[in-house]
Amino acid sequence: MSVTPRSSPAEIKAAYRRALLRAHPDKNLASAALLVDIASIQEAYRVLSTPALRAQHDARKCEPATPRPAQVISLEDFQEHAELDCWSHSCRCGGVYKINGEEMENGQHLVPCTSCSEIIWVGYELAED
Repeated sequence: MSVTPRSSPAEIKAAYRRALLRAHPDKNLASAALLVDIASIQEAYRVLSTPALRAQHDARKCEPATPRPAQVISLEDFQEHAELDCWSHSCRCGGVYKINGEEMENGQHLVPCTSCSEIIWVGYELAED
């Protein structure tokens, strides 16, 4: 379905019906090859036509997405800088990934490069005291 956040209930219903017609194998033989899941169209209509469910859906869409790490790297592959309580690892762009003890204590695993937009997931386990 193709609707905007400001679509009225009538516009949502019209888009739902158009989507069903496009996906129905008796109405459009070409759609049979697409294997469109009519149940997913019905679920989308149910969510968008129910004010409470639509509000939840809209709230989830506005949440910032968690960045997807480019790769997983073990802390063992990082260079330790004991005097600074941090670890570093070279990025392929020439920049550096840096993580310190405080960040690890706070459970941070996603670490951005200091030079490019790439992010990695650093694997480590905190030692028991």
